[in-house]
Amino acid sequence: MKEIIVKYNDLKTLELLKSLSAYLGFTISEKKEEPQIPKKKVSFNAVKIDTRGFKFNRDEANER
Repeated sequence: MKEIIVKYNDLKTLELLKSLSAYLGFTISEKKEEPQIPKKKVSFNAVKIDTRGFKFNRDEANER
């Protein structure tokens, strides 16, 4: 069965949909609220490394 989501601002809209559901054969269900997971505080340390003078030696790396 296909689903649609109807957003409305007036309760008359919901009452109208409920009355139409009897004639047109559809059902109305309430929004299921998902439990909200509390957010944890996360921290990390940033390390800055100066690599301007660094040269990579592939032969040396292969020896390790």
